[in-house]
Amino acid sequence: MRTFVRRLGLLLSAVPLLAANPAPVSAAVSPPTAPIRLTLPAPTVPQPVGTVSLHLVDHSRPDPWGPPGAHRELMISLWYPTRHRDRHPVAPWLPMGAGAAVLAEAGLTAAEVTLPVTHGHEGAPVAHRGGLPVVLYSPGNDATRADNTIVVEQLVSHGYLVVTMDHTYDGVVEFPDGRVVTPLPDGPSTVEMPELRLGDVRFVLRTVTALNAGRNPDVEHRGLPRGLTGAFDLSRIGMFGVSAGGATTASTMYADARVRAGLSLDGPVHGPVVDAGLDRPFLLMQAKINRVDYPDLARFWSHLRGWHLNLGVHGAAHVSYADYEAIVPQLAPLGLDVPAEIGDLDPARGVAIQQTYPLAFFEQHLRHRGHLLDEPSAAFPEVYVLP
Repeated sequence: MRTFVRRLGLLLSAVPLLAANPAPVSAAVSPPTAPIRLTLPAPTVPQPVGTVSLHLVDHSRPDPWGPPGAHRELMISLWYPTRHRDRHPVAPWLPMGAGAAVLAEAGLTAAEVTLPVTHGHEGAPVAHRGGLPVVLYSPGNDATRADNTIVVEQLVSHGYLVVTMDHTYDGVVEFPDGRVVTPLPDGPSTVEMPELRLGDVRFVLRTVTALNAGRNPDVEHRGLPRGLTGAFDLSRIGMFGVSAGGATTASTMYADARVRAGLSLDGPVHGPVVDAGLDRPFLLMQAKINRVDYPDLARFWSHLRGWHLNLGVHGAAHVSYADYEAIVPQLAPLGLDVPAEIGDLDPARGVAIQQTYPLAFFEQHLRHRGHLLDEPSAAFPEVYVLP
C-alpha cells in the first residue's frame, strides 16, 4: 500500500499539470487560502474511545535493518472503550514528528494541510466488565498503524480492544525520544520482511499477555491507563490487515493458533500457509489483489478448511479499505483526481462498508452473533460474493 507521503507527492505532481492543461469544464486549480483540515468519520455508536501508545523492544531478536547491535524496536497503540474521557485529549492521527515528515516529504507544511485527529482519548481509563475480545492490526507495506483508524474505532465502539502496530523500517514510525524512522529506500527484503513482520506480531501477542497480567512493558515505563489489567479476553483473539498486513494476518494464524479469526483487506499471501491453509475463519475482501491474478492466493483459498468467504466491492481501489477513502476526497481542492486514487466507489459508501463488514466478521466469529455475512445484503449492493 502506498503511504500518505507518496499519495501527497502524487497530488502535488498533478497540480502543475492541471494548471498547464486545464480540463475543458474547469479552471486551473488554485491553492486553498486556508489549511485543509482533514477529518475522520466518527464511529457509528457514541461509545467513547480511549487509546495509549507503547514503546517496545524485543531483546530476543536483533533487527537486521537497525544500527549494529540493535534489537527489534516497535511502537504499538492500544484502543479500548472508556467512560471517563474528561481531561484526556484526543490523540492525533499521526504523532507530530511523523506527521511533519509525511508533509515535508510531499513538499507541504501544516499551513497547507492539517492532519486529522482521532476520536481516541489519550490515557483514558479502560471500561470493561470482564475481558474484551482482542483484535490485532497489521498495516501494509510503507504504511503506518494509523492507516485503518476508521475500522479500529468502530470495533472499539462495539466493545473490542484493538492493538495496532507499526513494522519498523516498513513505514514512518516515531519513537518517544523524537526519532522518526522512515521506510528503507529500496524497501525491505521480500524474503526477510514477512518473517520479521510475523515475529513482530508474535512479540506483540506476548506483550498483550504481559499487559493483561498487570506488567508494564513500555521501555520508558510510562503510566498505563487504569483498568488495563485483566481487560483482554485472550481466548477471543482476531486479527486483520490491509495489503501486506493481510498476508501477515494469514501467516500469523498459521504460526499461532491463538488467533481464531482473520480478515485480509485486499492482501496477498505468502509462505507455508499458502499450501497448508487454515482451519479457522478467514475473510478476504478484495479490490485489486484477487485469486485470478495471484496464484498463491488461489492456492491458499483452495486449502482453507474452516469458514471462509471472499467478498468484492464494485468500484473499490486498493486503498478503499483504509482511511484514505475518507481523507483523499478532502484533498480535492489541491487538484487531486479523486477517482483515480480511490476508485469509483462513493467515498461515503466506502466508509460505511469499512464500518460494517470487519465488525460483522469479528462479531460472528469471536462473539457468535450477527448474520450479515450469511448472504448478500440489500443494504450494501456494492458488496458481492466471489465463488
